[in-house]
Order: sequence, then C-alpha cells, then structure tokens
Amino acid sequence: LGLGGSLGSGRQWMSWIALDDLTGAVRHALERDDLRDAVNAVAPEPVTNREFARALGRALGRPALVAAPALALRLLLGREMADELLLASQRVHPRRLLDSGFRFTLPTLDSALRRALAPRLTLSASGP
Repeated sequence: LGLGGSLGSGRQWMSWIALDDLTGAVRHALERDDLRDAVNAVAPEPVTNREFARALGRALGRPALVAAPALALRLLLGREMADELLLASQRVHPRRLLDSGFRFTLPTLDSALRRALAPRLTLSASGP
C-alpha cells in the first residue's frame, strides 16, 4: 500500500552492513595485527533513510511512498526514543577496514537487501 516510506524527513543518514560482510569484517579484524583499536563495521555506502526505504520497497516489489511523520513517531515512542532510535543521523565510513585490505562482498544496499530477502521472497512467491 506504499506505507513503508521514510521516517521523519528521511534525510537522516544511516550506515548499514550486510550480515555476511559483518561476519567477514569481524574475522578480518581479528586476524590482523594492525587492527587493534575500534573499526567501523559498516558498508562503504551510507544512505539516507529515504534512500533506504526506497531500496527496501524495490527489493520487496512494493512502493515506499508514505513517510511516518516525526511528530507521530515521537507520540508513539516518546520524544527521546524516537529521536535517538529512528530520527538520529550518522554517516559512518569503514576507512580502517578498507585501508587494511578488506573487500566487501555486498557493498551496495540493493545487493545486500536482495541477498537478505531472497529466501523470504522465494517463499512468498510460492505461496503460504
């Protein structure tokens, strides 16, 4: 129905990572002596919440048209939780991972969502 749109303005940045790449990044960091400090385990392409909603809609074959207004989210969850959990913005890059030679297998959101949703999409296409 197009109800899976962005949250609030949709302009907040989201850093994400595919599960396969997360486990690969952790393993890579554990095996490297030069990665002893914190490492940003995020994909190399952060997206806005609006871009994320559209990509998810594409992956599910559904429109992502109607945004959830910030006011409604704050009323539902409380101002602090909505602001910190859903409306905050962080644009994080995996600089140290990339500099150490780590290669992502699913660096784009579209590829990661296709992989994550493939079993579900196959089940829903074949019936209940």
